[in-house]
Amino acid sequence: MNLNNSLKINLTSLPVSLVVKTVVFLLFAAIFSCKNSSKVEKEISAINIDLTVERFDQLFANSSLSDLPALQESYPFLFSKKYPDSVWTLRMEDPIQALLATAVDSVFGDFQTTEAEIKSFYQHFKYYNKSFKTPRIITVLSDVDYRNKVAVTDTIVLIALDTYLGNDHEFYTSFYDYVKQNLNSTQIAPDLATSYAEQLIYQPNRTTFLDEMIYFGKQLYLKDLWIPFKKDHEKIGYSISEYEWSEANEYYIWQNFVENELLYETDRKLLGRFIVAAPFSRFNLELDRESPGRLGQYIGWQIVRSYMKNNPTSVLEMTQMNPQDIFNNAKFKPKK
Repeated sequence: MNLNNSLKINLTSLPVSLVVKTVVFLLFAAIFSCKNSSKVEKEISAINIDLTVERFDQLFANSSLSDLPALQESYPFLFSKKYPDSVWTLRMEDPIQALLATAVDSVFGDFQTTEAEIKSFYQHFKYYNKSFKTPRIITVLSDVDYRNKVAVTDTIVLIALDTYLGNDHEFYTSFYDYVKQNLNSTQIAPDLATSYAEQLIYQPNRTTFLDEMIYFGKQLYLKDLWIPFKKDHEKIGYSISEYEWSEANEYYIWQNFVENELLYETDRKLLGRFIVAAPFSRFNLELDRESPGRLGQYIGWQIVRSYMKNNPTSVLEMTQMNPQDIFNNAKFKPKK
């Protein structure tokens, strides 16, 4: 519990009695908030989740040709009928697949920490989605397809473990740094949260820059609820220094967006400059290379946070709301 931000008001010009009352009020408010949060987390930790991670990656790597029919029967959705069995037998004998399997085992030999985070995510998700039924969680190898690290359906979830070996792994040498930094096991829970958020959020017409910011702000706010055990920089996929830069420059980022009249701009080039993954954001200023990419997402997050703080709205209602309504009622004030 950190009260520093709560107490950043000018107390010197107030009467002593009012100063005392103000401080006491803020202390009680902060304590109540912490107690309420602790109560919710206690309820969440008690939610029963029948979760077992099926290590198909290991099953396949340790199987012989005679095991193929049994694997196809247990995991028919992983064996497309478009391909003959010879494709799968060749894959079993492929030395590159063996290298991938060895690398995954070296990182995920002990899967307890990762499995605990996955379970905690699903407990939080179920707390806010009571009718949710836990799917089968299956780990696979994907030939390092980092654009599709997880795949989520109502009944099956696939996690490609060869895309989470660590940003300095030799398999990722040719990748850009901003891609590599999120190829870590710590990003499995955030990536799952992103996939579920994409399914839950209804916002079909994303035509303006503000629409895009609010859309991703909704995603990141859901991560606040679903993976509170993750730090903010992990939720958005920043390094610590990138997140600190964003916080320190929040006011100036917002000022730039407003002064350049970007909020209602429909130019899709803004997505590349401020929304999609990139090595840095593009303000067309000298400081650009100091900034992280996706700063539009970061600002959208702060707007949605402000809206949910200042308005009695359910989480489900927020996910369906018009972005303009969220912005109009957010009372967003960027940090200076």
